Amino acid sequence: MKKWFLLMLSIGAGLLSWSNTIHEQVSKLLQRQIIQEAEWALQQKPITVTASVCSRSAGGKHDFYSEGDYWWPDSTHPDGPYIQKDGLTNPNNFTDHRHAMIRFSRIIGALASAWRITGDEKYVIQAQLHLTAWFADTATFMHPNLLYAQAIQGRFTGRGIGIIDTIHFMEVVQGILAMQNAAVFDKQLLSAVKGWFSRYLHWLTTHAYGKDEMNARNNHGTCWVMQVVCFARFTGDTALISFCKNRFKNVLLPGQLAIDGSFPLELARTKPYGYSLFNLDAMATVCHLLSTPDDNLWKFTLPDGRNMQQAVAFMYPYVKDKTQWPYKQDVMYWNEWPVAQPFLLFGAQAFQNERWFTLWSSLPHEQVNEEVIRNLPVRHPLLWL
Repeated sequence: MKKWFLLMLSIGAGLLSWSNTIHEQVSKLLQRQIIQEAEWALQQKPITVTASVCSRSAGGKHDFYSEGDYWWPDSTHPDGPYIQKDGLTNPNNFTDHRHAMIRFSRIIGALASAWRITGDEKYVIQAQLHLTAWFADTATFMHPNLLYAQAIQGRFTGRGIGIIDTIHFMEVVQGILAMQNAAVFDKQLLSAVKGWFSRYLHWLTTHAYGKDEMNARNNHGTCWVMQVVCFARFTGDTALISFCKNRFKNVLLPGQLAIDGSFPLELARTKPYGYSLFNLDAMATVCHLLSTPDDNLWKFTLPDGRNMQQAVAFMYPYVKDKTQWPYKQDVMYWNEWPVAQPFLLFGAQAFQNERWFTLWSSLPHEQVNEEVIRNLPVRHPLLWL
């Protein structure tokens, strides 16, 4: 019994040492980039959804609005409903609110990461200006719903599919979690922001749009779970956390993962490579957020042998050498991928896999392409480790 206890103690110490080593290496690798981005963030003034309004929106000043990416005017009926061109982004769609949200995520992610590295309270003070504007100031705040996201002209004023736009609030939440114990963090503001996310979670789980997105069979369903668990951890909603864990085991993994580790629903799209990366990143983030020593989703295995280790192992060689990809090339943004995909980092930490971590370290960490940034919600890894 004593030998077994010492062995378990040694294994536990090894896991902790590995985790600490990854954290130290990531800090060292990204420190210059983080401080540089944080210095930019210190100069930025808040911009929320109230800064721009689209005449095509059925909502009001405080409502987030976006338009379906792959929907275009019908050349044969210029005044008729838009038509779909899957995978091809319409550059004339309204994107101001999405860009403002991504900018907000970048600012909070950079400031919170810099706070973790330096302990300088100036980063926390600046972050609170933006948090107040988005969630607490009645003149500039955003309503806690997505009633008008990814609308389609002539068809829908909003859709459940638009819920995927708020994946960029995740690093806002992770940033708050990193900064909330700072002496200068306003506890009333913290309470207000938690209240906002509690209301948003209620909408996500009760409105028809939220239920539609939850039941989506592809990456949209994955991203619903990813967001809900991230926000539920912030608000302390243990019932939702448990719901998401069960959904991963009983719906996401069995419904999306093939026996070879691929995601067939993503491979069937016009951007199979990018969507496979995106869904795996989301799945990995779910595992990272939900796993505990007693219930490790990374090692959860279905009766037929399918698990997340297979999923990472499937994509690893095609991230290492994209020329080996045996499926169709993406119709857009083929050259922009891969980057430092979070599934490699989270998977490396979960399985103590140095090859995965080495590959993640070697890939681009500073993103400038808008499409890449839009599909990479984990851009400040120190907030997640």
